[in-house]
Amino acid sequence: MQAIILAAGLGRRLKELTAHNTKCMVKVNGVTLIERMLKQLAGRNLSRIVLVVGYKAESLVCFVKSLGLDIPIVFVENPIYDKTNNIYSLALAKEYLTQEDTLLLESDLIFEDAVLDKILQDPYPTIALVNKYENWNDGTCVKISDDGRIESFIAKNNFKFAEKDSYYKTINIYKFSKEFSAKQYVPFLEAYCQALGHNGFYEQVLRVLSTLENAQIRARTLQGERWYEIDDMQDLDTAEMIFSQENTLQRYQKRFGGYWRFSGLKDFCYLVNPYFPPQKMCDEIKSNFEDLLCQYPSGAGVMGMLAAKNFDVYAPYLAVGNGAAEIIKELLPLLPGKMGVIYPTFEEYPNRKQQDLVVWTPQTPGFSYTAKDVMAYFEDKAISSLLLINPDNPSGNFIGKEDLLALLDWCRAKQVRLVLDESFVDFSEKGAESSLLKNDILVRYPQMIILKSISKSYGVPGLRLGIAASADTALMDDLRRRLSIWNINSFAEFFLQIYHKYEADYKNACQLFAQERETFYQQLKKISYLRVYPSQANYFLCEVLPPKTATALAEELLKRKIFIKDCSAKKGFAQKNYIRIAIRNRADNEALIKALQS
Repeated sequence: MQAIILAAGLGRRLKELTAHNTKCMVKVNGVTLIERMLKQLAGRNLSRIVLVVGYKAESLVCFVKSLGLDIPIVFVENPIYDKTNNIYSLALAKEYLTQEDTLLLESDLIFEDAVLDKILQDPYPTIALVNKYENWNDGTCVKISDDGRIESFIAKNNFKFAEKDSYYKTINIYKFSKEFSAKQYVPFLEAYCQALGHNGFYEQVLRVLSTLENAQIRARTLQGERWYEIDDMQDLDTAEMIFSQENTLQRYQKRFGGYWRFSGLKDFCYLVNPYFPPQKMCDEIKSNFEDLLCQYPSGAGVMGMLAAKNFDVYAPYLAVGNGAAEIIKELLPLLPGKMGVIYPTFEEYPNRKQQDLVVWTPQTPGFSYTAKDVMAYFEDKAISSLLLINPDNPSGNFIGKEDLLALLDWCRAKQVRLVLDESFVDFSEKGAESSLLKNDILVRYPQMIILKSISKSYGVPGLRLGIAASADTALMDDLRRRLSIWNINSFAEFFLQIYHKYEADYKNACQLFAQERETFYQQLKKISYLRVYPSQANYFLCEVLPPKTATALAEELLKRKIFIKDCSAKKGFAQKNYIRIAIRNRADNEALIKALQS
């Protein structure tokens, strides 16, 4: 068996990276695509490798020869690479196709060895490797039957997103038998080029062949083996993540989201509600998709009224933000003087304040504290404001309503403004009853401002919604002036508009979540190397016991496509071994437990 690699293209979408090199010379984690691919093939007992070159051919040939590989390499040049597509490049190598069985690959691929093993060890002689369609995929898709027969190739203009669950993406790695090439593929290739020219793609010949009654090609589906096709800078960035060997955990943590790009990854790092929104609510949003996409959202004033309706709070007391993060960014400059902060915490707050922080780190198991502890520590600290996240992040520590009111009385007597983040309060045992987001309480304590992230408790982080509320109308006026008129998109506005219809579903979701949290807590406690601390939020803080470390555990889980939060480097932990684990649905939680047990 031989291999043919198509490497003649320009790779324009990679911009400056291909200004002086062909696409296959782009490096992924320091190694060029072509070097990696050639070395993988060289170890597979092939007779030779045929490399079709074009753009920057001389440089590519010199580089390949410099590798000193112990396998014959034949170079075929496409001199009109800039006027043709890959069907012409393959046509130039057609004489090799008819001489022996062939692996056909495109040079912009990166894949693990298991991908090659899958196609080489399959006894069927003519195969197209495919993978279930993912949203990041671009290029040729197919539909396949239960027995692996390719029923149809899906052209771009025939692609229907409503049917995407039935689609498979071709990986651009094929195995052609000598007989298939000689009797079917090459004759059709020649006829296609003669009739339609050289600006097509070699898959178009396969599309024709798949319609024949005696079609010989079959599809084989990958089962989690890693691969990626690199067409642009975003692809390159994702491929470097998937195939990274060093600092992988840190790379994932620095992305701060977008993990849907990594197929099969279970995200136990970022915090959502696994039981909300309900499918009916999603369907209602989908049914209005075009209007929401193509029309302007309302301004901040309307957003405030929508939020006021949902939270039953007087509209002048409210501001709506593009996520709580936007509100934090604009609020903190409005709070002069020293701010009391309890570490470890959600660092978006102190990062925006930076100066004049008075930090307290409780020296208790799991960093637990009470309202009395807070008042005792900050009694003589001359702070102007105090940050309290309740339940706290990442500890899950919770202060009940009566104790919170006592803390507010203390703040009023000390003339301290309380910044109260209630992003997780709906997950607490008494749920919304524990919230201070009520008109009478706001009026009684105008020195308090409450923030709430809709993303975290309502399960819609992609909408970027957050609110702030205070009866200090002068402060709220200043805050709203700092926010853009159109800071909220139409999808987020529509969510606020229809939420009241699903309020009962939300309350039920929070009850289901509390039950799942208790089940998950009991399972986690059985893991011998974890010390799990009780939580009233949608996550658990866990101490990792020797000889294991938090970082090593997080890295090992990431290899199994499970992403947890390594807290070692967070302020307040002093390099101690702590992790934070988000609570997901039953199936995902059990998958994590199984991984931890193993």
